[in-house]
Amino acid sequence: MSEASPRGTYLVISEALRKGVEEGEFVDALPSEADLVRSRGVSRNTIRRALKALEAEGVLESAPGVGWRVARGGDRRSLVERMTDVIAEDSLTVGDTYPSEAKLCERFGVSRTAVRHAIAQMEGTGLLTTVHGKGRTVRALPTPTVRP
Repeated sequence: MSEASPRGTYLVISEALRKGVEEGEFVDALPSEADLVRSRGVSRNTIRRALKALEAEGVLESAPGVGWRVARGGDRRSLVERMTDVIAEDSLTVGDTYPSEAKLCERFGVSRTAVRHAIAQMEGTGLLTTVHGKGRTVRALPTPTVRP
């Protein structure tokens, strides 16, 4: 950055990122924060402030385990909700094998850590159980929820 003062630098960066989104430079995911730090020559805090400003405007969204991505008008539900819906979408019943972590990572485009956290929550609510040697199985069917 060639600014004389760091004050407002995050606004310059957020505007450049917004332009990149509008022009199609960033179609889905943004580069990592570390890559943005290197390419822009600023601190991680400055990058985070720029990303948070764009998140507040609805341009970007943080995706745990993925990073920052261009906000879409589509599915904004949590990973746990989307993974719970796999039971109905795949017509699974009690005792059926739940998809593997690898398949869930591919299906939702998230990290294995994010999938493991979601599975832990699902096991905690009694939806899934781990059967050693057989993987995870459906323990109970989710109760239908009404979404506005």
